[in-house]
Amino acid sequence: MATKKRKKEVGDKEEYSIYDLPGVGEVTAEKLIEAGFDTLEAIATASVYELKETVGLTESQALKIITAAREMLKMGFLTGIEVLERRSKIRRITTGSKNLDTLLGGGIETQAITEFAGEFGSGKTQICHQLSVNVQLPEDKGGLNKSAIYIDTENTFRPERIMQMAKALNLDEKKVLENITYARAYSSDQQMLLIDKVKEIIREKNVGLIIIDSLTSLFRAEYIGRGALAERQQKLNKHLHALQKLAETYNIAIVVTNQVVAKPDIIFGDASIPIGGHIVGHTCTYRIFLRKAKGGKRIARIIDAPHLPEGEIVFSITNDGIRD
Repeated sequence: MATKKRKKEVGDKEEYSIYDLPGVGEVTAEKLIEAGFDTLEAIATASVYELKETVGLTESQALKIITAAREMLKMGFLTGIEVLERRSKIRRITTGSKNLDTLLGGGIETQAITEFAGEFGSGKTQICHQLSVNVQLPEDKGGLNKSAIYIDTENTFRPERIMQMAKALNLDEKKVLENITYARAYSSDQQMLLIDKVKEIIREKNVGLIIIDSLTSLFRAEYIGRGALAERQQKLNKHLHALQKLAETYNIAIVVTNQVVAKPDIIFGDASIPIGGHIVGHTCTYRIFLRKAKGGKRIARIIDAPHLPEGEIVFSITNDGIRD
């Protein structure tokens, strides 16, 4: 719950609570907290429409509160040094493979969406299982010492596999399972609703990672044909932006898997492309394409990243989990 007192941080930098916002009294503050807007960051990144619909504010009240929150957080123009300082808060989760970590610039990054795309059996779900274990490791061992939220759209989550991976890392198997909050989604609307509700869990359970396996399968099943494409893409766009907002507001890592489809006009090379088109391509921060190789190996290729070069590595899926 948000505190009423204004407090000081190191360097005498003021940190404000939502009670410091103009026009926010006890009643309004409670409504904001109840709706999941319990920090200045959550309010500053909200839209006027969101506060109107979920909190019951008028348009002018919502605009005033959002503007004030942004001013308190200095969310206007920043210098490059200030952006660098913000990025210093980013943490990374190891995948279990040093090769894959190196490809990703050190592991799975917080404040970002990382997409793993590939055909069935390429290792997408195995990586998700491994990450939901690894996020619980101490920071000096490549984790965040936090819990995970796992949204399963294809009924592929296996607690037995989690226990196997946890045992290989000498972790308490049952405790690791207790630190994974699981939900099975049966429709795209339910999938989106679950993301709206995770705000309540993030602080309560000290969440450092949200996994959606897979991002597009339900959208693909429900919106069939070219006539439904525009509506599907609009919903997918809204869903991805909600995920990005969570990543930045709470400094957590978002990992999604994606199915692929064959592109018939490609004659040479791999004809598989991830589903979701430009919407997924533009919104995901890091995009990794996975494919099977000989001898049970997997190949990971980075196809998009803001600051990392293209490249590919080989990793293995063993009984213990993801390894080099």
